[in-house]
Amino acid sequence: MKRIALITTFLITPFLHADNWPQWRGPHNDGVSKEKGLPATWSMTKNLAWKLDLPGKGASTPVIWGDRIFLTGSENADLMLWCISSTKGTLLWKKKIATETAASYRKDESNQASPSPSTDGKNVFVFTGSGDFKSFDYDGNEVWHFNVQERYQKKFSMYHGIHVTPWLHEDRLYMNLIHTNGHWVFAVEKATGKQVWKIDRPSDAIGESRESYASPCLWKNNGEWNVVVLGADYTTGHRISDGKEVWRLTDLNPKGPKYSNALRIIASPVASADQLYVPTARNGLFVTLKQGASGTIKAGGQHEAWRIVKGAPDVPSPLYHDGLVYLQGADGFMSVVDAKSGNLVYREEVTRERYRASPTYADGKIYVIGRDSSTVTVLQAGPKFKVLGTNVMAGDPIPGSPVVSNGRLYIRAFTTLYAISEGGK
Repeated sequence: MKRIALITTFLITPFLHADNWPQWRGPHNDGVSKEKGLPATWSMTKNLAWKLDLPGKGASTPVIWGDRIFLTGSENADLMLWCISSTKGTLLWKKKIATETAASYRKDESNQASPSPSTDGKNVFVFTGSGDFKSFDYDGNEVWHFNVQERYQKKFSMYHGIHVTPWLHEDRLYMNLIHTNGHWVFAVEKATGKQVWKIDRPSDAIGESRESYASPCLWKNNGEWNVVVLGADYTTGHRISDGKEVWRLTDLNPKGPKYSNALRIIASPVASADQLYVPTARNGLFVTLKQGASGTIKAGGQHEAWRIVKGAPDVPSPLYHDGLVYLQGADGFMSVVDAKSGNLVYREEVTRERYRASPTYADGKIYVIGRDSSTVTVLQAGPKFKVLGTNVMAGDPIPGSPVVSNGRLYIRAFTTLYAISEGGK
């Protein structure tokens, strides 16, 4: 019996010392991994563990738990969930989520398989731009299903489609939907899909500014979890127990002659232990809140740590690590600011092209992706701009954010998934 126990411990030890990547931006939904020993350079013949041609295309980011990868995509007009072996890079099974109701948005940007899955190690949860919300077990059996548009009797009205990824926390999934036909926030039980609470989120935004592609995040504010929702000219914090609005950040798109009716939000907020980092869009405002946020928070209010007039990354979400905030601009410029003061540390061009993926930190490195050239640039983390590696991936454009799990870096292109590690292990 002792020998069996020792063998079992040996087999599971690698996973105990490595991160799973259970949702879009990792273990804490902030794009940060604690893993070490990751490469800065690779090619199709160096440090490539495997490459998998996917059955279809999509823009979601994969999630990983142990030896399983879950990924969504569009296959023959169906929205699919694919389960892939992380060790072998082979397709284990696939299940239909829904039938596509729109093939693509902005031609080459995305489709209805853009929201990323999440998993708790037992079940995997998927949401698509068709409104279908499903849970599957690890054998691919459906656990529950509902369609958001049908449940709440509101048709989606969104210029570029719905791409929001729900946040999984403990026994619930938290979701915001901010579009022309409705603004609301809700929570469902992960075990059943039953609604826990749903609240309206009022806004006086105008035009396209009524729409938000940003996903929610959780922030522990004054010792209590807040569901943070960004879009439609405001950022709001909601009590996790019942959804009640606790605070509202204003002056993100002030009314008046300079008001923009096209300030749709794409980048999502991100939280550290001390602060909340709030982007807007189109290289505009970037605001940081400090602990104790409550009530109406206006520009320069006591709960603001700082705000900068220009610098919001537009599409990629912010990355916080070790006192610095990394803002990867959609135009290819990386701006790094001091988290306490908001002072610019540096602004440098990575590559001149579109950036859609959010940056990822691991092993002292920042991984950023130029979408069109399929170039993954590896920057040295810290106050000095230094390129450690420039890696041009073969194949199609890369919309997914970098994923780190069990000693590997995973990169998702529209129709290809790559696993990268030192020595190709």
